[in-house]
Amino acid sequence: MVIKHLRKIIRIDEEKCDGCGLCVPSCAEGALQIIDGKAKLVKEQYCDGLGACLGECPQGALIIEEREADEFDEEAVEQHLQEQPENELPCGCPSANVARFQPREAEQPESAATTITSTLAHWPVQLTLVPPSAPFLKDADILLAADCVPFAYADFHREFLKDRALLVACPKLDDFGAHLSKLVAILHQATPRSLTVVHMEVPCCSGLVHMAQKAIAASGLDIPLYDVTIGTMGDILSRLDPVPSAAI
Repeated sequence: MVIKHLRKIIRIDEEKCDGCGLCVPSCAEGALQIIDGKAKLVKEQYCDGLGACLGECPQGALIIEEREADEFDEEAVEQHLQEQPENELPCGCPSANVARFQPREAEQPESAATTITSTLAHWPVQLTLVPPSAPFLKDADILLAADCVPFAYADFHREFLKDRALLVACPKLDDFGAHLSKLVAILHQATPRSLTVVHMEVPCCSGLVHMAQKAIAASGLDIPLYDVTIGTMGDILSRLDPVPSAAI
């Protein structure tokens, strides 16, 4: 017979959760996973109730509540972590699975003299390093790209970077809060014409879109937000029309 104990434990509001996966790496016990597009508590005995994951959720879908639950079991947690595949993170994110595929045949230049030139027009590009007062951001069409996108999408320069000011970030590995504050400051000072987010199809990468939405809402500006999803095989999977600022 399983005995329940009154204790603090995580609760997930599935209506708020959008499956971005940002909460999962912050749970050292591996108690959270993304299942069917939502964060789930794998087992009550894996959750210590300390709430290390709370600050990572951009949607505020996580709370600590006091209720009857299975007792936290450190030995069960240790065994659970040992059973995780070496090439897979507890979030179940497809980017964590090792994959190998044959690159497609690249189009050959018409002549040997033809070269492909970079369309990058400024430096730095890392969101952490770019000051909000940078002149190349003023009244610009800003491109916020996930780190992996230029490697996955072969025509990144011509299709996305040309005539845009580039900012690069990773919603999974970088400091989400610091990046959000920086992006809000950039929008305030630069008042750009538009913001385009290009990210990978893996769930955690959609955190970049949430960051952009929150930044626009916090800035109070009416900035069109474009959302482009790139597949791991290098295809454009979707292009979403701008979301009205009032709806963000």
